Amino acid sequence: MTDYAAIDADRDEIRKEHLRTDRPPSSARGVHHVALLSSDVRRTIEFYQGLLEFPLTEIFENRDYRGSNHFFFDIGNGNLLAFFDFPGLDLGPYAEVLGGLHHVAISVEPERWQKLRDKLDAAAVPYLLESGSSIYFQDPDGARVELIADPLGEMYGNAVL
Repeated sequence: MTDYAAIDADRDEIRKEHLRTDRPPSSARGVHHVALLSSDVRRTIEFYQGLLEFPLTEIFENRDYRGSNHFFFDIGNGNLLAFFDFPGLDLGPYAEVLGGLHHVAISVEPERWQKLRDKLDAAAVPYLLESGSSIYFQDPDGARVELIADPLGEMYGNAVL
């Protein structure tokens, strides 16, 4: 049986030990890109650009694997969602595993969130609605994506940044 009281107490201890009110600036500038795999470049572009309205910004050959495409979508605020395809490697389908990528959460304005939810409905893309502000669904290759109406730096009404 899970001891939730112990987990809560440990979380409080971690908060006391590590959260600082005088937090220094991060050494990072931001997320340059998150890279996922694509088994079909055109289908991925149709999904992310056509359905989700994330503009394709560039496509070129992957420097690490001849014949592979590396392509990018603008997800706002100077951030990119990138993809690779690896023709001939037969990587198999995406699998959500412990220790691996769970999901990519992308913040969208509430009005845009509703529009994209309507587009997912029209395209018959199944999704899970959570807390009235998050939609979880899978892309054509099975990667889990979340569209969240919470502003950047907030989660469920709590400031996280």
